[in-house]
Amino acid sequence: MFTFCSLLGAQSESSASQSLLELDGGVKVLIDVGWDETFDVAKLKELEKQVPTLSIILLTHATVAHLAAFAHCCKHFPLFPRIPVYATLPVIQLGRTLIQDLYASTPLSATIIAPSALSEASYSYSQKISANEDANILLQPPTSEEIASYFALIHPLKYSQPHHPLPSPSSPPLNGLTITAYNAGHTLGGTIWHIQHGLESIVYAVDWNQGRENVLAGAAWLGGAGAGGAEVIEQLRKPTALICSSRGGERNALTGGRAKRDEHLLEMIKSSVSQGGIVLIPIDSSARVLELAYLLEHAWRTEAKDDDSPLRSSRLYLASKNIGATMRYTRSMLEWMDDAIVREFEANAGLQQKENQNSKAGGNAGPFDFKHLRLLERRGQIDRILGQTDSLGRSVGKVILASDTSLEWGFSREVLKSIADDSRNLIILTERLGKPEGEAKTGLARTLWSWWDEKKNGVVSETTKSGVTIERVNSEGRQVELRNAKRVALEGNELSVYQQWLATQRQLQTTLQSGGATSLESSADVVDDASSDSSSDSDDSETEQQGKSLNISATMGQASRKKIGLSDEDLGVNVLVRRKDVFDYDVRGKKGREKMFPLSIRRKRNDDFGELIRPEDFLRAEERDEVHGQDMRHKPNKNDTRDTFGKKRKWDESQHDRQMTNGDSKRQHTNRNQRDSIDIPDMPPGPEDEPSEDEGPSAIDEAIAESSPSRVVFSTEFLILNLRIGFVDFAGLHDKRSLQMLIPLIAPRKLILVGGMKDETLALATDCRRLLGKGERESAVDVYTPQVGDWVDASVDTNAWAVRLTSALVKGLTWQNVKDLRIATVTARLESGVVVTEPDAEESHKKQKFLKSDDDDSIQPKELVRTSPTAQVEIPTLDILPSNMASATRSVAQPLQVGDLRLADLRKIMLASSHTAEFKGEGTLLIDSSVIVRKTGTGKIEVESIGLATSMGPGTGYGSTFYAVKSMIYQGLAVVK
Repeated sequence: MFTFCSLLGAQSESSASQSLLELDGGVKVLIDVGWDETFDVAKLKELEKQVPTLSIILLTHATVAHLAAFAHCCKHFPLFPRIPVYATLPVIQLGRTLIQDLYASTPLSATIIAPSALSEASYSYSQKISANEDANILLQPPTSEEIASYFALIHPLKYSQPHHPLPSPSSPPLNGLTITAYNAGHTLGGTIWHIQHGLESIVYAVDWNQGRENVLAGAAWLGGAGAGGAEVIEQLRKPTALICSSRGGERNALTGGRAKRDEHLLEMIKSSVSQGGIVLIPIDSSARVLELAYLLEHAWRTEAKDDDSPLRSSRLYLASKNIGATMRYTRSMLEWMDDAIVREFEANAGLQQKENQNSKAGGNAGPFDFKHLRLLERRGQIDRILGQTDSLGRSVGKVILASDTSLEWGFSREVLKSIADDSRNLIILTERLGKPEGEAKTGLARTLWSWWDEKKNGVVSETTKSGVTIERVNSEGRQVELRNAKRVALEGNELSVYQQWLATQRQLQTTLQSGGATSLESSADVVDDASSDSSSDSDDSETEQQGKSLNISATMGQASRKKIGLSDEDLGVNVLVRRKDVFDYDVRGKKGREKMFPLSIRRKRNDDFGELIRPEDFLRAEERDEVHGQDMRHKPNKNDTRDTFGKKRKWDESQHDRQMTNGDSKRQHTNRNQRDSIDIPDMPPGPEDEPSEDEGPSAIDEAIAESSPSRVVFSTEFLILNLRIGFVDFAGLHDKRSLQMLIPLIAPRKLILVGGMKDETLALATDCRRLLGKGERESAVDVYTPQVGDWVDASVDTNAWAVRLTSALVKGLTWQNVKDLRIATVTARLESGVVVTEPDAEESHKKQKFLKSDDDDSIQPKELVRTSPTAQVEIPTLDILPSNMASATRSVAQPLQVGDLRLADLRKIMLASSHTAEFKGEGTLLIDSSVIVRKTGTGKIEVESIGLATSMGPGTGYGSTFYAVKSMIYQGLAVVK
């Protein structure tokens, strides 16, 4: 069984991606935890409902659209950090810096608390809140250390390595689930996932690029860059279901490919900087920025030798709040890039070593050792470079790469405000953005894209010396509305309401995970205790206790918070452990837990092999993720909440930074990210690196607001644009030609299209039905185009029955091993079924379920029910044939070989048998330079040998190798007679 549901991203203008796969046995796989620039917490409601039932989580790309909500879920969804997460190493490292940049750049990423939740908290405490509908109180955002600890939980994987994941504590057994990551080509470490579970072979390919780029190799469909294969690799061929993105399905590839695209961008930049203009290129801060940074840095290295080049006198910058750490991680992951990058690094390393031996200053730099590209991480640096002029007071040409592509947060928005009034300046969009339907307000980047697409105010066309024609659109004084968000600290009544709401949430989380247990238990042990307690208490006491927890949760808050003013009646029997000098409690007339001392014993978690170990304790030094010298895998900071719900914490901890009066400590907190930046010896510090007195107080105030309870204040301004708009497609996504060429080669049994707008999804579905259906005939492949929230049943079409075998029949079976399976041929007589009473499998595992009320954002526990429903199942029986029927039913068919031979496995076997074996081209294995084994796309095995194999006998010469290969092939297959 396999069902699919798109939580976000299907037939939608939003780029966010969240997909849920449910496999046989109740196994649920969540792929991607994406968000978009709106940071609307309502888009995560459906994901929050699925968290208690998730088995594993897979991440595909280190972009906002694929993992922006990961830190939010870890911090605010209690059970989310306990779900195993898998991704490649670049996705982990670059995703960490992306999320840190995101939370440091915009207050909206912390998300606004729903007004209804605040109203309930204020009403329960009999206090008044003025204008609570416009309070816009923010959730506490995760700190940089917390984000690092969340990403340290992700299990790193390598390409092409099958892996058996571990399930979450609340998940059913995975039953041999296998996941394998393949290169997607869109971003560094981007992944195409292959999921194997029973008969289901699922390929999840969202946002991939078959073309080879400067930094990234192409997707692994045909074997990767340089493979030159004409067929899809065996592991990704003919899956039972292919989940593919339709974004770019109507886009035609640029004539000339990557070289023409790069030339187009450079000529557009030269045309603007030659006039002293400023070029702004909005780009993400972790993924696609690597391609642009590499291209422009090497272009400056080349053009710096040409005295007539306009790039020689212009300057190049890259602005993002955490770009130093991003580039440091990038330099350590060259093996994940294209082979040309590795060769360049090795060549430069050899030249550097030779120059050092000759005692000369090294003039060569690695692929990402920037000589011309300067990294900017502070607002003051950007303000200084924008005001720089030459010795004659003339404007100096500048190219600024700034985050983010959406222009809704990051430095790109601030740079645009500064350069909008000059017609010499240019903004270059790098992605196609669709205009949302039915929304009155669109993002700034979408507005600019619509202007470029419409070309209403005229197009400026220019043909360069190299013959490239570039087009730019004039804005000519058009006006855009900007909605700015500013974080301010909470004060007075708003701060009190926030504390009351926070206490309510903590109490509910404690109730969900502990069922009234003390804070001595870890979250894993609490779940076990909650389930065991439910079976030992009576129904009356259980109902009473849960009803009491739900009724007073809004008024109790966390019992350990002394400032709330809880009464002894509210605490109940917990007064014995929560109050000092209280030793007596009247239990007369009490029921259930109220009659017992509130002592909870922490259980040790163990399995069949003993006590569970922590894999983090056995990591090598290079595998550890460190933040400021501390190992985040087994030394979480004090603010880490993944195992601390219900534990004591003083109220003043959240306000600690706001109460600091030491100016040096404030400045140290403000400049925390500066320690992550690195200094390149070849790049001397420029004027923009000098300290500025103007940015000190504002940066300190901003840091204080981020670390304390705060709210967001919106302001509106109108910006008049006179600059020009250009477009060069650097999205790095598949186009129409790639989709139409590869999908028929993949040959899936079922195709599910997600991750695109409605028009391009439906258009691609029509093309795929035509291509896979071979003309006018009815398509043999089911093509699905689900919308957000729709479930699709894409199970493999098989006919399977459950039968019972008699003891006499079992004794006569001959079993053969095929990989992990055992098969046998059966010739038997079908008899009437036997009625068997079996317990319901779904109800045999008692789990705690959660309900979500329609008018309340709080999560409430549903009453635990202990039942063992039974079902009457009729199972047919197979028995041996009578002697008078055995001869009549004897099979005369030829033997049939069952199994799947992999050439890689055959190569290992032949090498172990003292033979030589090497691959020669796609699907061809050469053994002992005399025998060739080929595997065709249909699975047919062909064995060829030179000379006459039979003339020299099976024991000598070429015949020996031929018969040895033939024998090994048959040993790997099961012969069915």
